[in-house]
Amino acid sequence: MSLNYIENFYEGCVKPPTAIGQFHTLFFGSIRIFFLGVLGFAVYGNEALHFICNPDKREVNLFCYNQFRPITPQGSFSALQLVIVLVPGALFHLYAACKSINQECILQKPIYIIIYILSVLLRISLEAIAFWLQIYLFGFQVKSLYLCDARSLGENMIIRRMVPEHFGKTIFLIAMHIFTAITTVLFVAEIFEIIFRRLYFPFRQ
Repeated sequence: MSLNYIENFYEGCVKPPTAIGQFHTLFFGSIRIFFLGVLGFAVYGNEALHFICNPDKREVNLFCYNQFRPITPQGSFSALQLVIVLVPGALFHLYAACKSINQECILQKPIYIIIYILSVLLRISLEAIAFWLQIYLFGFQVKSLYLCDARSLGENMIIRRMVPEHFGKTIFLIAMHIFTAITTVLFVAEIFEIIFRRLYFPFRQ
């Protein structure tokens, strides 16, 4: 998905009323989607196929992999995070489109400013929750060795398994945390931009 395609898509929609909001939506957001979609798949795409603990027992391989990776960071978690974080902004822009509110009017009427700021605060809260879940579920490092406790399957053993491309996955996790932190900072900066523009560049009838 190219930047020109995203810009053309937003041509007929209500763009974010701030410069930071437009930067995040049209530029940084597309980079984040590209990073998670392309690079994430390159690192995690075939992980389940290469995670073999016992070549003769497929159920042991599945059990150990599900124990090692209950949810994939580049797939299920990141996709769900992006969708949930985009919902408040999408609802606001849908409301603005239905009411025929243009980009300039959003920063001119207090009621629109309040609604928009509330949507940004909600996105900040969702990103903060996602950031905490990222750290809780994945941490900051993927270790090279994983110990799978297969005793519940009747194997009566703990399987030692080397994790493929653990260094690349560690880099991806750190980058994912950085992207989330930058997004949160951009949302906070967007609120300050709105306040600054209202204080120093008030709308005049």
